[in-house]
Amino acid sequence: MKKKIFFLLFYSVVYTQSVTLNESFLYNYYRLMELDGKIEFDNSLLIRPLNSSLFENEFNNNIYNNFTLTNNNKIHLSILPLNYSIEYNSKHPYKRNNGSMIPNSGYQHLVSLGFYLKLGPLSIQINPEHIFAENLEYDGFWEGHYDSIWAKRYSTWNNIDIPERFGINHQNQLLIGQSSIKLNFKTFSIGVSNENIWWGPAQRNSIMMSNNARGFKHISFNSIEPVKTKIGKFEWQLISGRLEPSGYTPPNTDRTYGGVKLYIPKENEIREVDWRYFQGMVIVYSPKWIDGFSLGHIRWAQMYSALTEGRYAWLGQSNYFPIFTNLFRKNDLNSDIQEQIDQGAGLFFRWIWKKEKTEIYAEYHYDDSKLNFRDLILDDDNARASTLGIKKVFNTSKNNYEISWEWTKMEQSGSRLLRGGGSWYRHAFIKHGYTNHGEIIGSAIGPGSNSHFFSLTKFKKHNLLSLGFEIIEND
Repeated sequence: MKKKIFFLLFYSVVYTQSVTLNESFLYNYYRLMELDGKIEFDNSLLIRPLNSSLFENEFNNNIYNNFTLTNNNKIHLSILPLNYSIEYNSKHPYKRNNGSMIPNSGYQHLVSLGFYLKLGPLSIQINPEHIFAENLEYDGFWEGHYDSIWAKRYSTWNNIDIPERFGINHQNQLLIGQSSIKLNFKTFSIGVSNENIWWGPAQRNSIMMSNNARGFKHISFNSIEPVKTKIGKFEWQLISGRLEPSGYTPPNTDRTYGGVKLYIPKENEIREVDWRYFQGMVIVYSPKWIDGFSLGHIRWAQMYSALTEGRYAWLGQSNYFPIFTNLFRKNDLNSDIQEQIDQGAGLFFRWIWKKEKTEIYAEYHYDDSKLNFRDLILDDDNARASTLGIKKVFNTSKNNYEISWEWTKMEQSGSRLLRGGGSWYRHAFIKHGYTNHGEIIGSAIGPGSNSHFFSLTKFKKHNLLSLGFEIIEND
């Protein structure tokens, strides 16, 4: 049994303050209102968090009142919302898109409160989070399995940092949370941040970047609002950051199979427990000739810091902008270095049919580089993951309804029998996988999993009642 409760006591909307992913219900609400034709945005809503200025009129007039302490031409100071989120899992941990919370059995809460200060082009958002989790013991992977079964399970645990349990004690932490310091210039911004990020149109399972894990420290260069050109509008975000290990191990690390110890410590090539350098980019184009249509591209890369610092003496040093190197492996300048880099890339789109009050969206990504264009065409199914979603609003005289379906497919394709692609988020040399503090920063369903999610929402003005149903095929 899982229970989840949100409390929002007050909200302040000011200039370039972020609407963090802790307020994801606001994004869902405004996306619903856009589909129903009640609101129209210039922004595609595909790169989050967004600045509250995009929602300012709706915030002020429809939902929340400002709570501003100081506001003049030079200084703006306001209180950020007090968020109190509670989650309770009676037996096994269940964790989906809730940021700094951990997979936890028992009671857990996240509390955040802070302030926003604007001094000319400088904006400072201090929004720390307090996490408490009981982290109770539960029945995990069965001790009675044969050693051969444990060996198969360890083939996953040894290649990705997703511990079954986060230690044996309760968690009580104060984190810097959704904090940032930025310089804002008209349509773009540059700064440092620890905020959670969401890229792409998926509402349940964002394959490339989501708030499933704790936010990570990063430098960001991004658009504040769409840049308008003669051919349409552009939005973007470029980040470079630091991903951390969890520090926890799988169960039964002394287990052996065939006289060989199953557990392999997650270390880089010089036997260090290392942090990872991450760089990612997303760009969204909304053509002026197709109303309601947005097309996007995402690319990311990660590597152990030892590689970026040149501490692999036999390899040399990787550059700090790996996502701007070649897309195809045939152009690798140093294939040995490229093998040490985990990367992913792909496309997505979102298309709103306004008259029909219907939205269709999709993502298609690869967790590995192709050799060349011919390889891409002939074996397009290898190492891929995809999401397809449809949303439709129906209006009646008394109430309004939205039906939503989202299908995410991340299992390995049949081509793995001829050419091993490996499960998503795992990597042969990056033993921590695509994670931060022990949680996947992409889709919460995890490596090799599939999901079907159905939801029905009844809404009228600001009152929403939703019922959701999800089928997950794990591993």
